[in-house]
Amino acid sequence: MKKKLIIGSRGSELALWQANFVKKELEKKHRGLSVEIKIIKTKGDKILDVALSKIGDKSSLFTKELEVELLNKRIDLAVHSLKDLQTQIPEGLKLAAVTKRHDVEDVLIARKKGTTIFSLPENAVVATGSLRRRAQLQHLRPDIKVVDLRGNVPSRIKKFLESDWDGIILARAGVERLGLKKYISSYINKDEILPAVGQGALGIEIHSDNLFAFEVVQSIHHNNTFIEVTAERALLKALEGGCQVPIGAFAEVKPNGLYLDAMVGSLDGSITFRKKVRGKKDEPEKLGKSLAKDLLKAGANKILEEVYNNSRK
Repeated sequence: MKKKLIIGSRGSELALWQANFVKKELEKKHRGLSVEIKIIKTKGDKILDVALSKIGDKSSLFTKELEVELLNKRIDLAVHSLKDLQTQIPEGLKLAAVTKRHDVEDVLIARKKGTTIFSLPENAVVATGSLRRRAQLQHLRPDIKVVDLRGNVPSRIKKFLESDWDGIILARAGVERLGLKKYISSYINKDEILPAVGQGALGIEIHSDNLFAFEVVQSIHHNNTFIEVTAERALLKALEGGCQVPIGAFAEVKPNGLYLDAMVGSLDGSITFRKKVRGKKDEPEKLGKSLAKDLLKAGANKILEEVYNNSRK
């Protein structure tokens, strides 16, 4: 008998690319398995005219409706960009697998190939929907004027091409997955702008008691990526950060341990706290929590308090 799984996905081009990628990989590894994709609209897809940082209940903006479908057992898997998945998974659900990570950098899309954030003209206008990018960009280039940008990857690129902006910043993974590499002017080094927690990885969420789905998705689970994102997510959880806080992090498994690099920045980029630590590969959560504690001690707690107070106004 043919076994069947239903993937729940958002309707954007990138979300569908991700769902189709998981579908193909699972069908390749399990003969006789049939995988169907069901499109589900989320709150984040419906509210496109408001900055992410100004929307309430941000933690599950792109996931809540998918999780309701999972809890009601109308779908078997939800495929998320891991950076959209909140650190607190609802009771009854679990993160069952994480795929091998794509390159994590952000990219600059500008008018000319080869343009970097340092070669943009003085007082350039750059668009992004991310407070993390805004804070780090303005730390590097205080003269740059940052404007808000929402929407899916192709529509953001289209808005840029039709605008008088000097550039936009997007995640490399999304641009390359959609075959839009030709628009990239330059890759932004992680030393300059740290990526979002979980950037470049896909998270597969299931109902906790769906053992068949759990077994099937283990075939595409990538353990090193899982270790890395576990450290990053533990840090984010300890800092209680979401879309409204400028937090960047990148963990990497190396032969001599697990490295974690993280930053917390003020909204205007004037202050940035950044630290890097090394720990054990088998203790990623401990590493994430301890680095969060170090950042808070260094003064990041004052930035976070200010950001949270502003977001409540």
